[in-house]
Amino acid sequence: MSKTLIPAVEEPLFVVDEPFTLAWLLRSTLVRSSAVYTASTVINAAIPLFILPILTRYLTPTDYGIVSMMGVLVGIVSPFIGLNIHGAISVRYFDAERRDIARYVGNCFLLLLASTAAVSAVLWLFGHRISQFAEFPYPWLPAIVVICISQFIVLVLLTLWQVQDRALAYGTFQIAQSTLNIAITIALVVGMRMRWQGRVLGQACAVAICALIAMLMLRRQRWLRFSYDRADLMHALKFGVPLIPHALGAMLIAQTGRIFITNMVSVADTGVYMVGFQLATVVELFAASFNKAYVPWLYQRLAAGDPAVKRRIVKLTYLYFASIFVGAIGISLAMPWCLSFFVGKDFAGAGKYTSWIAIGFAFSGMYYMVANYIFYAGATHILAWITFATAAANVGFNYVLIKMHGAVGAAQASALALFTSFVLTWMLSARVYPMPWTLARTREP
Repeated sequence: MSKTLIPAVEEPLFVVDEPFTLAWLLRSTLVRSSAVYTASTVINAAIPLFILPILTRYLTPTDYGIVSMMGVLVGIVSPFIGLNIHGAISVRYFDAERRDIARYVGNCFLLLLASTAAVSAVLWLFGHRISQFAEFPYPWLPAIVVICISQFIVLVLLTLWQVQDRALAYGTFQIAQSTLNIAITIALVVGMRMRWQGRVLGQACAVAICALIAMLMLRRQRWLRFSYDRADLMHALKFGVPLIPHALGAMLIAQTGRIFITNMVSVADTGVYMVGFQLATVVELFAASFNKAYVPWLYQRLAAGDPAVKRRIVKLTYLYFASIFVGAIGISLAMPWCLSFFVGKDFAGAGKYTSWIAIGFAFSGMYYMVANYIFYAGATHILAWITFATAAANVGFNYVLIKMHGAVGAAQASALALFTSFVLTWMLSARVYPMPWTLARTREP
């Protein structure tokens, strides 16, 4: 089987000291790809937002709280199922030696099988305690495993499309998955009156169907070949295992508030908080879609090692920082006016959470821009512990602020934690991969 080759760069890396002009924007692959990712992400996000007025009138705040805790459990289990090794595929794809990517993906799937068996055993042994803590029904825990396995398979396909700059295919698949998810959910919740059970089952069925399609596409495009290779396994584990604390930390930063509200206030308040969280995710969705286009664009240019290129990248980064923060402020001001349309009367209190969460997501977008250097330098083990330490601090933030301000303290804690994560990660990235953050020019020898 022929090995997958890396596509050539489609545009000049940079013209030294070329200004940010409209012509530069129009011919930039970063801007074009980012526009496709952003458009698909907006559509993808609009689909669940479109049914929010329906679900908030068919589900109670308690129902939403149970669905929200399902998301928490998925966030906890996901790093252990698959071990975050889908990210290693993007690194191996740009390997200068251009090793057999299909064999590498096959070995990643072998690790998926082993990790799934281990996680299933833990859930079987401690499932009742987990269910009591999360207030999520024990008989539905297998749905968590199905969702996590399926998400990993889909992420492998999407990662391969991302590194090949196939933004249109990436976005189309995402939109199709969300549409299927919502269609099944409406049929079960509205048509069959299944309440929270319909939402959980709808998500599990939709992502499982998409995972089967992803497997077929991986085989058809010759990106999957099962051939045991110890070197591939060790490379994937070396990349992915140190990211488990990082992934758990990121999950805790985003979702600790739900756990604390459930246990310190009520599961119904968690449901209202979840709705406010969903409304504010438009900031995070923009940041994530931009980063999907930015990562391969950035890595190609860092490989050139040109000081002038790095200086222009820093300028672009600062422009992005300002843009996403101003955008978050605008969204936080506008969102309360939209609540009466988006949600039912039982969820009218969601507006008090959106401002803080939107600002927090702006810091999350800034974090992506500086964390990419750490991934490029291969220093994921250090990043993991910084993220985990921030998550631990977030536990304290939540306890103190919820005690002081009630459930809204969870949103404030989330914003504070994401700001802390951004600052610490920026400091680390400056050490492991120096960039001209002061915009000082490098003198020619």
